[in-house]
Amino acid sequence: MVRAMTGAHHQAATASEVDVIVAGSAGGMAGAYTAAREGLSVALVEAGGCFGGTFAYSGGGGMWYPCNPVLRRAGSDDTIADALHYYRHVVGDRTPAELQETYVRGGAALIEYLEQDPHFAFKVLPWPDYYSSAPAARNDGLRHIVARSIHDDQLGRFRGLVGGPLDHERLGTPRPELLTGGRALIGRFLAALADNPAVTAHLNTALVELVVDDGRIAGAVVQSGGERRVIRARRGVLLAAGGFEHSAEMRAEYGVPGRAADTMGAPANRGLAHRAAIAVGASTDLMDQAWWSPGLVHPDGRAVFALCFTGGIFVDRTGRRFVNESVAYDRLARRIIEAMRAGTVGERYWMVYDSRAGEQPPVMAPNLSFSPTADYQAAGLWVAADTLEGLADEIDVPAAELVQTVRRFNEFAEQGDDPDFGRGREAFDRAFTGGGSPLVPIDTPPYRAAAFGLSDLGTKGGLRTDEDARVLDADGRPIAGLYAAGNTMAAVSGETYPGGGNPIGASLLFSHRAAMHMAKA
Repeated sequence: MVRAMTGAHHQAATASEVDVIVAGSAGGMAGAYTAAREGLSVALVEAGGCFGGTFAYSGGGGMWYPCNPVLRRAGSDDTIADALHYYRHVVGDRTPAELQETYVRGGAALIEYLEQDPHFAFKVLPWPDYYSSAPAARNDGLRHIVARSIHDDQLGRFRGLVGGPLDHERLGTPRPELLTGGRALIGRFLAALADNPAVTAHLNTALVELVVDDGRIAGAVVQSGGERRVIRARRGVLLAAGGFEHSAEMRAEYGVPGRAADTMGAPANRGLAHRAAIAVGASTDLMDQAWWSPGLVHPDGRAVFALCFTGGIFVDRTGRRFVNESVAYDRLARRIIEAMRAGTVGERYWMVYDSRAGEQPPVMAPNLSFSPTADYQAAGLWVAADTLEGLADEIDVPAAELVQTVRRFNEFAEQGDDPDFGRGREAFDRAFTGGGSPLVPIDTPPYRAAAFGLSDLGTKGGLRTDEDARVLDADGRPIAGLYAAGNTMAAVSGETYPGGGNPIGASLLFSHRAAMHMAKA
């Protein structure tokens, strides 16, 4: 049976040896599961106190896997050729074509592999592609699936050890016993591993160094409770320990926009695995990139990933709109970053809306539940005024410009078209308004504004790999015994976010491929 070990267990532990070490228990779960299923012994090390990493905060936990069996059973007529055409068009040449094709083609086979095990069950959750106007985009959402929910008491020894959700960790709400979204995905992997004697699992244990023997990665140094020990690996080490979003030092070093305090990444994601790999000669790419989003600022002062806006407009320091507010969140956030670099938007900016739906901003998915309105008001994060001129004073923008901006936007809403930024012209723009126009007039006083910032789902820069997730050195040669996946790997999607479920989907697939490669070694 798997031993879910905490730091206290490690203080007296001695060096051990396994076939495979997996660092990280989000996407790394697929690697640990695959390796164990293929007959290898595994040490799963997780720097946090629970399993699941950033996956545990995902309300959907989706996987972008075109043409997989779940979608086929639902009647999808998609083709791999179309999906690959879309993906290549969106990502371009920023990442190797072979890597992109491996991802687009590989998801279906992974779901077939998992569905052979009764622990896994999936369902379709339609989610449109994020570049709706790109060739072969799937705007019916039929490239996206999620894990079916699972109850915590089905996890055996791992009961109570899945992290998240965000409300539990930041607001102190009870942790739900029914695992949904990303927590369900992690729970199903844990349930599948719970009775496998070939796997040991170590919480509060960070991989801090790699062991090299004769030019090959032969193990790792892990740290728990201030103590270090060595675990040796006969087949290899898989680094799937997330990004470095919580390291202010690394964000500054590589020029990643946004604050560490505003990320939605798991707190243990501090780039230790990145550092360990770089120290042994691994090459990196995309280190200035992240999975960005607008972030609603909450009373604790932190901006949290928010999406599904059903109204409102964003304004800059001049009181003018500067973006299509309904475009997919990473695309929207990249425009925000451009405005920040131009100096027209600061660390905090404002969504302007009205009172037609009450006091809360028109955000369907804040990802962290709203606190009482009075808390936002007391922190100066939500303000209101009977007139637009009064609201302009509250948010410190020129009154005449704000009045003109709202008047112009209301004219667009009446016409049903936005010639300035094209809001509503793409299918994704209308995904959360029932297909209707997202151009909602701002004409019901009192007028309101809510503070926003720049958030992210984690950094996406990391180690360069080949199609089997083998880490490459500066000359493009695989480093024997070293693999990477998830946000420890340089993202296959490059500087884009093609569709919901791309981060999780790629993470699981390349973890799986790494384990299969080690199993065949």
